[in-house]
Amino acid sequence: MTLDKIENAIERGNFVIHPHGVSMWPMIRNGVDSVVVNPVNGRLKKYDLPVYLDNRGRYVVHRIIDVTEKGYVICGDGLYEIEYDITDKNILGIVTGFFRKEKYIDAHNKKYLRYVHFWVDNFYLRKPIIKIARKIRRAKQLANEYGYRIIHGKGKWESVQKTTTDTKK
Repeated sequence: MTLDKIENAIERGNFVIHPHGVSMWPMIRNGVDSVVVNPVNGRLKKYDLPVYLDNRGRYVVHRIIDVTEKGYVICGDGLYEIEYDITDKNILGIVTGFFRKEKYIDAHNKKYLRYVHFWVDNFYLRKPIIKIARKIRRAKQLANEYGYRIIHGKGKWESVQKTTTDTKK
């Protein structure tokens, strides 16, 4: 879809997109959740979730953590690197809610707003929390992988055994 088509779709309202990547984790999960995007009415505020075109030409959904005269200070929930060069010209729309599996969560939902305020207001905690969460997630992946190999008898050891027995023939 071209930029013109996406802008026109957002202007009509209730444009649903399926973001990819981990930059908005834990709120938006890669390949599972989708977001509803609507047109922007005026200047955005802290905690808003804009859809914008970054300086590399990619469509991005990240959270506003501060508003300045020139633009916005933005960071994804799953990141701790901040972007400073986003202006109103970059903004295409604003996320008004999202689907977590089959359930719709509005951007004015009290539980969602508590999460947003905690995550943005305690920005200094973000880096250690994200690093620990990534290590736990990686440990789970490895445990699942090794468990699968043990149960199904597949993996590096089996391939080494086959190559040594094949060469003896």
